[in-house]
Amino acid sequence: MTETPLISLDHEELVIRRGRRSGVYTIVAVHSTVLGPALGGCRMWRYESSADGARDALRLSRAMTFKTAACGLDVGGGKGVICLEPGRAPNGKARRDLLLDFADTVNVLEGSYITAEDVGTGPQDMSLIASGTKYVTGLGRSRGGSGDPSPFTALGVEAAMRACCEKVFGSPNLKGRTVAVVGAGRVGSQLAKRLAKAGAKLLVADIDESRRAAIDKLPGVRWTDPSSAMLAEVDVLAPCALGGVIDQVNVGLLQCRIVCGSANNILAHEGLADDLAAEGILYAPDFIANAGGIINVSLELQGYEAAKARRGAAGIEQTMRMLLQEAEEAGLTPLEAAYRLARRRLQSASG
Repeated sequence: MTETPLISLDHEELVIRRGRRSGVYTIVAVHSTVLGPALGGCRMWRYESSADGARDALRLSRAMTFKTAACGLDVGGGKGVICLEPGRAPNGKARRDLLLDFADTVNVLEGSYITAEDVGTGPQDMSLIASGTKYVTGLGRSRGGSGDPSPFTALGVEAAMRACCEKVFGSPNLKGRTVAVVGAGRVGSQLAKRLAKAGAKLLVADIDESRRAAIDKLPGVRWTDPSSAMLAEVDVLAPCALGGVIDQVNVGLLQCRIVCGSANNILAHEGLADDLAAEGILYAPDFIANAGGIINVSLELQGYEAAKARRGAAGIEQTMRMLLQEAEEAGLTPLEAAYRLARRRLQSASG
């Protein structure tokens, strides 16, 4: 992936601190607070350097701005990152120190950023972070939060997938459709369950073989490796792990009709949306398809209702349907149409 020059990005704030307990770098990027406080998850991941972690936070926080704007939420875009050293998997006190150091970094922003879970963190981690800062969502239900947002993210991806299938195949029905789910973590496994229940035929892959046992119990599922799943001849390719999985090398080798998954920044760079269109592949903008989770946790800021969260995630189907129609009428890629939708709302809010 081509590195984005940090100086070229249009963010409001970037905080990088070395934790006083752990000695590990914790980072928060706030892209925009035009619509409200920046809301975005805390990613705990292994980076070669703090600059790589900062670059990831900047890239992901920008995507969060467009996600929340396009989905009509009254929050902005931000992202947190805890930079683990390669090969490090802290537990016990070491993990506690990392999370409390991250809480300190969140407090520096005095409420312009509110954190939530992301790759590498979960509801228990949010509870620990909450002991050090009040600017946190995604707490367990026993603490008045909404718990794991993964089911809502999966619900939204399935909803987006139905809209895409309607556009490409003439029907939103997923029964009999072949889908490759690449990544069987919290969201990917939930999505696989939903698709199996809908009657889809699944090809599921993950680098972690231990996740296979739960997936093998689903009907109509075949397990494979991620590289094979990416290039499989299927109706829908659903990347559900880390981003950048579609790049200049493999874009011309894909054999799917639709790309619609839960991963953030599925494309290594945005110009690949044009390449996918040239290949006759419909790309569902990831920040629309995967918005169910942020819709869910955003409701904690105004009084959480699970039924309202489910309606919001299910509503992604109509948002995607409208987006695809606008893209066709305007001669745009769906990604361009999604950015246009988000920018209209941001411009309206900024006067």
